[in-house]
Amino acid sequence: MRVHFILHETFEVPGAYLKWAQERGHQVTTTKVYENEALPETVDEIDFLIVMGGPQSPDEDRENFPYYDPKSELAFMKEAIAANIYIVGACLGAQLLSVAYGAKYEHSPEREIGVYPITLTEAGLKDNHVKVLGPTLNTGHWHGDMPGLTEDAVVLATSQGCPRQIIRFSPKHYAFQAHLEFDPEAVDLLIAAEGEEVLDEQRSKLNFVQNPQDIRAYDYREMNTKLYAFLDSLTK
Repeated sequence: MRVHFILHETFEVPGAYLKWAQERGHQVTTTKVYENEALPETVDEIDFLIVMGGPQSPDEDRENFPYYDPKSELAFMKEAIAANIYIVGACLGAQLLSVAYGAKYEHSPEREIGVYPITLTEAGLKDNHVKVLGPTLNTGHWHGDMPGLTEDAVVLATSQGCPRQIIRFSPKHYAFQAHLEFDPEAVDLLIAAEGEEVLDEQRSKLNFVQNPQDIRAYDYREMNTKLYAFLDSLTK
């Protein structure tokens, strides 16, 4: 299988998504947006598109992020949707996927940074692939926005701070606001990018921001294993 990653920042790494693709022997290609790399001309050579996160929003102007072109990414994702290849959007990628489907992304009720549980909805417990995560699962979070919903979108998981953690837009297209791909390298990079003092300040004001030391100390292997199970189920 040919897996293509769209990466927006050096500190938003694909983590367990990439490790899964490598361990399963899939062919991996990437577009590093932060290095001004161009998207592929078509999706013809891609079987699975994984769009990762970043501090941007789907409608971000290019003043703060001159290398980020959401219109081009959305056009590319619409092409991938039409081709019905596998698509997973993570965080910003989840929001972009929702916009590509015609929805409007929104601000999450709460900013979430750290590890918090998600709970599968009734639809999530019945979903052929998401149900492998189990009724509840501790997952990574690092967001202030969330995907929008279309008439046909199905919310598969929620958290206490965000009502849209996993959304199915079609049988092969899933949006993950939660970060099941987190590992020690990923969280170290995010903490360094955000700044420990900034996180400590946010933690004093917000309900769902954890201590950087606790984020570093968490064992991410269970959520990574569950992510592998989801990806195996989706692509079998």
